[in-house]
Amino acid sequence: MSHPMTSESRARTSLARTSAALLAVAAARPLAGLRPYRIRRVLGVIRRGAVAATAAQALAARDDVVAVSRRCAGPACLQRSLATAILCRLRGTWPTWCAGVRVEPFRAHAWVQVNGQPVGESYPAGYYRPIMTVAAPQTAP
Repeated sequence: MSHPMTSESRARTSLARTSAALLAVAAARPLAGLRPYRIRRVLGVIRRGAVAATAAQALAARDDVVAVSRRCAGPACLQRSLATAILCRLRGTWPTWCAGVRVEPFRAHAWVQVNGQPVGESYPAGYYRPIMTVAAPQTAP
């Protein structure tokens, strides 16, 4: 996306968490190169069977992704958000994945959120207007 960023701090994670995060980052890279409607379709399939993620679960996944990938710690918000969602899914949960824009000045960005709040982002809810989202599947009552 076009949102300029500085690199985030990268903490160390355990070997088990590192392996899963590396898998998610690797899966997210080619996915980030697809057209938006294909990304939405793939994420729609991946999220099946997951439960809604909590903010803590989504933040832990995001932190793990940033810890193992210099690219995801930097300006690659699309790959970072996809990897975060994929890593959450590997753990049985799903956050709301979003891609959106800000008009003045124009900026595009991708992120994950829980209960309408961006996870791990430095801006408040509503800063970017979501134009595409993939939410957690609805559970039957």
